[in-house]
Order: sequence, then C-alpha cells, then structure tokens
Amino acid sequence: MWPEVSRLRIYLRSGPTDMRKQAYSLAALVEQEWKSPLFSGDLFLFCGKSRRVLKILYWDRNGFCLWTKRLERGTFPWPREQSATEPVVLTAEELSMLLEGIDFWKRFPVVQYSRLT
Repeated sequence: MWPEVSRLRIYLRSGPTDMRKQAYSLAALVEQEWKSPLFSGDLFLFCGKSRRVLKILYWDRNGFCLWTKRLERGTFPWPREQSATEPVVLTAEELSMLLEGIDFWKRFPVVQYSRLT
C-alpha cells in the first residue's frame, strides 16, 4: 500500500547508489549513513549512476516496501554531490515533481548586464 506522502518525511540520498541493492541492503545503508528511524514509515529515495532507475524504500506496518521506477528514456533530476551524513529532505510536492522529471534543483542562469540598451 502506498503511504499518505503529505504526512511523511522524504529523504533522498544524493549521488549514485548501487541499484543491485534490495530492501534490506538499502535499509542497512540508511541505518549506517543517516542513523534515521527506519520503522517510522518515512520514504527513503535512491537513484542509480545512470539516473534511469529510482527506488523508494519505506516501512509499511509489517514489512519493508521497495518501489522501483525505471525510465525507458531520459533521466531523473538528481543532486550529484554526495553527503553520506546528511540526506536531502524533500516535500511531497518536490517528490511529485521529481517523479515527473521536473528538475527543481536547476536555477535560471545568472545574467550579467553591463548596460541597458
């Protein structure tokens, strides 16, 4: 069962994750790197090196659920810098945009004007 996302915390692991890992390996990664409470029902997001596979891990009352989305074309927007100690925290809206492929990390380029024409 998919949880009510608006009431949960959503944690993203920046940088690439080995997508061969399954639920228990990813849970161990969360425990070791972030010291986060695994059994809270919060969502933990991981993405592979190619950024074509996204996995979401969460605890659903009596077991781990691992949701996977593999893109046929294109890549997921994903932060490249890796912080092993601190996950990136997302809102439900940002998760929705991420799953739709909207890159909310990319800003407009800074334009330097020298004079007005």
